[in-house]
Amino acid sequence: MELVVLGSGGGWATPGGAACGYLVRHDGFDLWVDAGTGTLANLQRHIGLLDLDAVVISHRHFDHFLDLYPYYLARVYRDDSPPPIPLFAPPGMFEHAARIEGSLADAYSSEPVQPGDTFEAGPFRIATAPMRHPVPTLGMRIEAGGRTLAYSADSGPNDELALLSKGADLLLCEATFDEAQSRRREPIHMNGREAGEVAARAGAAALVLTHIWPTNDREKTRRQAASVFGGPVTVAEEGLKLAL
Repeated sequence: MELVVLGSGGGWATPGGAACGYLVRHDGFDLWVDAGTGTLANLQRHIGLLDLDAVVISHRHFDHFLDLYPYYLARVYRDDSPPPIPLFAPPGMFEHAARIEGSLADAYSSEPVQPGDTFEAGPFRIATAPMRHPVPTLGMRIEAGGRTLAYSADSGPNDELALLSKGADLLLCEATFDEAQSRRREPIHMNGREAGEVAARAGAAALVLTHIWPTNDREKTRRQAASVFGGPVTVAEEGLKLAL
């Protein structure tokens, strides 16, 4: 299994970056996990536009799905329009997106996933759990070829994520807030220390921090996570490739 970071911005992208999105690959199957602004441009650095096999969207906040729209155009406005590909997302996300562009069904087949459900996409078995966020949000455990990638999506600290990530080869975890932000805002996101604590509780082999608020110090966030997690800690950057 291979993880490619297409975008790592929390809320919006830093200069030259992109909002959240990832390409997960195994046995020739290409899975786009979250489609934040700018991730479609970066997707094309790794695969052709029509090589994509399926999409998974964790939740209906704009920084995780807006590039569904330009990808819709790329698939539909062709002489050889290909058939729709599966779009897995929490219930209501597809309808929410279709309010802006009602023809999305020409490019995507809606596959609603209740948080807590397990589904398959090509070689991937994907278990989900509800995350601590204002809208229904899928935390994910993605398994293929004997390897496991866990993904927090957006979430405050919660027990479900530690259980979902148990023994994962890699935990891709949001660390949106700094510690001051965590104290004054609702716990709908984590800081670096909290992400490290989840990774330690889960017994994950490695931790990658993502969705860091663009004005926060990324290296400070990494150090906070490393202070409580004994494994390697990496900050996600566009173009980062990791083989699991």
